[in-house]
Amino acid sequence: MNNQILKEKLQGTLKKIQTNSDGSPVTNLKLDKALAKEIEQLTTELESLNPHPQPLLHATALLEGAWQLQYSTAREIRSLDSLPLGLRVGKVYQVINIADKLFFNLAQVTHPLGLVSGYVKVTASFEPAISDISGLADKRINVDFDKRYLAIEKILGIDTPKLNPFKVVAANNPQGRIATLDITYLDEFLRIGRGGDESLFILNKANDLPM
Repeated sequence: MNNQILKEKLQGTLKKIQTNSDGSPVTNLKLDKALAKEIEQLTTELESLNPHPQPLLHATALLEGAWQLQYSTAREIRSLDSLPLGLRVGKVYQVINIADKLFFNLAQVTHPLGLVSGYVKVTASFEPAISDISGLADKRINVDFDKRYLAIEKILGIDTPKLNPFKVVAANNPQGRIATLDITYLDEFLRIGRGGDESLFILNKANDLPM
């Protein structure tokens, strides 16, 4: 099976389980175990057909820009399913700046009644990690999380610039290890990554650029 067929099958499966129309990512938290296993299998098969197995050497231009998260098994993404005060997560983006080795993650947050809208943003820097096998920086990056921003953009539809952001704190890095991300599949429209804690991230290239 070629990668285009696998991509279509994976994207079709994710679309079927997308219960919300707000573009929020799907997690494995509420999925049937068999379905989560199917997604993992499709992902693994697609990773084996990665057209850019050394993206940090030969495909950095494809990484640049905004990516929208479609599916994840990461703890920090699954925690967004249980926000307080009835708030719900919307679209989640990762925006990468290759030249400066920076990125930020941004999760849009809204109240279902339109009372409040805002976002959570985490900024970070990264460095390509040297592979023990090849001696080159091929697909792994080491990540250093910097700051976490909490913001309310609107209350009852009225802009709230004084609350944008209302809190800025140091972001948490994992204790006892370096945060890493392996880029396991990359093309012009799809990116798959594996975190150092074995978490999975599936993202599509975004047309709408977040702030």
